[in-house]
Amino acid sequence: MYIKLKKGEGRLLKSGGAWVFDNEIQEVSDDIEDGELVEVHDFDDFFMGWGFYNSASKIRVRMLCRHRKEKPDEAFFRERVRAAVEYRKNTVDMNACRLIFSEADFFPGMVVDKYNDLLVVESLALGIDRLKPMILRLLLEELNNIDFDGGSVDEKKNIRVNAEKNAEDTVKNTGFKIRGIYERSDAPVRKKEGMKPFKGWLYTAEKGFIDEPFNDMLREWNPDEDYPERAESPLTEIVENGVHYTVDVENGQKTGFFLDQKYNRLEIQKLAKGKSVLDCFTHMGTFALNAARGGASDVLGLDISELAVQQAAANAKLNGLENTARFEVADVLDALPQMRKEGRLFDLVILDPPAFTKSKNTVKQAEKGYREINREGMMLVRDGGYLATCSCSHFMDEELFKKVINQAAVSAHKRLRQVEFRTQSPDHPILWGLYSSYYLKFIIFQVVNEK
Repeated sequence: MYIKLKKGEGRLLKSGGAWVFDNEIQEVSDDIEDGELVEVHDFDDFFMGWGFYNSASKIRVRMLCRHRKEKPDEAFFRERVRAAVEYRKNTVDMNACRLIFSEADFFPGMVVDKYNDLLVVESLALGIDRLKPMILRLLLEELNNIDFDGGSVDEKKNIRVNAEKNAEDTVKNTGFKIRGIYERSDAPVRKKEGMKPFKGWLYTAEKGFIDEPFNDMLREWNPDEDYPERAESPLTEIVENGVHYTVDVENGQKTGFFLDQKYNRLEIQKLAKGKSVLDCFTHMGTFALNAARGGASDVLGLDISELAVQQAAANAKLNGLENTARFEVADVLDALPQMRKEGRLFDLVILDPPAFTKSKNTVKQAEKGYREINREGMMLVRDGGYLATCSCSHFMDEELFKKVINQAAVSAHKRLRQVEFRTQSPDHPILWGLYSSYYLKFIIFQVVNEK
C-alpha cells in the first residue's frame, strides 16, 4: 500500500515536516483503508517513509517513520515511549508534565499529559487512535518502572525542579503510580479526521483498561450518559514550582491545565519580590500565584471567566496566598484602558492571552489585537517596571510578534529593554523542521519612559 507525490510537491516533508496534504498526491493504491500505514513515495518512486493515511482529512498522511527497514510493531512503539519518558526525566519535573507531544515526539496526532496520579490523552488522528490501547499500556509500564536517583537538581538548570521535598510528586524509586487515564478527545478538529468526539475514562487502577471505549473508538460522547467507570474522581492535586493546584481533567480547559508555561512562571516567581503585580488572563491563577510565592507585595489577577476566577481563588487559598493574591472577573480588553484612565500603575504586568489567531488567514487581525493589548499593558507599567508578554499561536511567529510589540512601544512612547526571551517548557519540545511545534513566545521586558 502506497501513495505517490506529484512532481515538485512534498517540500515541507523533505525539510523535516510531518504531513502530506491532499493536493500533493499524484497516486493512491487501491487497497488502502483509512487509518492504515502506507508507504510514501516521491514522484520518482523514491521511498520517503511510512505514514498513516486518512482520505477524510486534508492531511492525507501523517508521517510515522522515515526508514523502510523499521517495522512499526510493539517493540517499535515501546522504544518511542521509552525515549519520550526518558527525555522528560532528564529535562523537567514530572509531577505534572506533557509526556507525549504529538509529532514532536513522533506520535502523530496524540498528546498525553501527566497530572500527578492521572494521565490525560488527546487523540486527534485516526491512525494513532487505533493504536491508542497499546501505546497507553506501554506508557503505564514505562512509568511504573521508571528509576530515579532520589535527588533534586538546581532549578536554574530547568531540570526536574523538585520544589518541595515532601510533595508526593517527584522522585520515587518505585516508579509513578497512576490511578487513572482519562480521554479528552472532544476537540472539534477531531471531526476533520472523520472521527466523533470522545470523553471519558479509559483506565482505572482498580478496574484496569475499560473495554468499551477501545472497542468503539468512533462513538459519540454523550455527557448525559451514565458511564459506570465515572466513579473515579477527575480531580487531582499537582505541584509546580512549589505552587499547588487542583486540576479537573474532566472539565478543565484543554486536558485540564496549561503545562507549557511551567518555567516561564518560575521566572516570574524570581522577578516578583516586593512588586505590585497585574496578571491578565489569569485562568487558574498560575502566574499570579507564582508572583505571590516569589514575594510580591500584592497581586491582582483578571479573567473574563467567573469559573476561572473561582478556581484561581481556591488555588490561592490552597497555598495560603489569599491575602496576597486576589482575583476579579473582568474583560481584560476593557479593564486595561479603564485602569489607565484611573491612573493605576504596577511594577509588573503579565499578559498571557489566548491565541488571537488559529489560522494564517486571520494573522493581520491578530497583529492588531496583540499590538493594542501590549500597548495598554505597557501604559500600566511604572517607569522602570516590567512587562511579561506572550503569544501561543504558531501563526504569530517570533519575528512578527517582536515587530508588533515594538510598534506597541513606539505608540505608547515607551522604551523596552529585553530581559529574557523564552519559549515553551521542554516537555513541549520544538522539533526543528516541524514549524507547528514552535508556538509559544514569552518575553520579559523592562519598560522605561522615553528619555
